[in-house]
Amino acid sequence: MLKWVFSLLPILCVAFLVGCQFHEIENMVLLDEKIAEVTISESNGFGGMNEEIIQSFTDKESIKTFKKAITTARKQVGNVDVSDPQYDVMVKYTSKEGQLPTHGIHLWLGKENEKSMFMYIEDKEVYFTSSKMTEKLRMLILSDN
Repeated sequence: MLKWVFSLLPILCVAFLVGCQFHEIENMVLLDEKIAEVTISESNGFGGMNEEIIQSFTDKESIKTFKKAITTARKQVGNVDVSDPQYDVMVKYTSKEGQLPTHGIHLWLGKENEKSMFMYIEDKEVYFTSSKMTEKLRMLILSDN
């Protein structure tokens, strides 16, 4: 019996490791609509949006950068202890059908060579960007301040 258990143990370990590798990585999502504007405000804390806009981005390249930063941010598995967010990001869409909902997102802007962190307003899940995307966001957000 003991021999049988020891012969199954390596097979179970391999199956467990293979199963862990197929854990699906979850990214942030935005609507499949044209983004009209991305606005930035200094955050007043969790759960709400500060409507005192400090920056507004409507040019194609800036919108493309924000969209890529958001949609490539990967969900952090497990709990993350976070301080109050630095910025609130509002993604506004344009549509022929009329008014579309906006996406409100909290942002913790990373320092040089660090990842940044996003969180949907009214959510507790956090998503990390790459350090490369942090550099692009820093160039946009900190260039006018």
